[in-house]
Amino acid sequence: MSIVIHHNPNCGTSRNVLEIIRGFAGEPTIIEYLETGWTRPQLLALFAAAGLSPREAMRVSKSPAEELGLTDPAVSDDAILDAMIEHPVLVNRPIVCTAKGVALCRPSETVFKLLDVASGASFTKEDGEVVTAP
Repeated sequence: MSIVIHHNPNCGTSRNVLEIIRGFAGEPTIIEYLETGWTRPQLLALFAAAGLSPREAMRVSKSPAEELGLTDPAVSDDAILDAMIEHPVLVNRPIVCTAKGVALCRPSETVFKLLDVASGASFTKEDGEVVTAP
């Protein structure tokens, strides 16, 4: 199964998701989106596939979302998309794409539903928390 992870290596959740994928499905294609950036068609396709609006996919904590005024409910999805293209860190992560679907994998165990993992299989996160596949 081909797997793509839009990854931020500085994010613990993203690192955990990457290790879950590696442990249960092999090496994915890794896109470090803070380096490559985003395009509007790419974001629109990812969000549509994941069933997310740009606002739902926006990272508010540890990002410039508030200082850019993007948390105001009056801000349009188009304005949020423009800001995400200019500031890639505004996109919450990690976003994982597999043959089973696309999802924003927060919390990290969300990725199990996108992989062929037996129910009850477990993974120990960086912080020592053990998560189990449903």
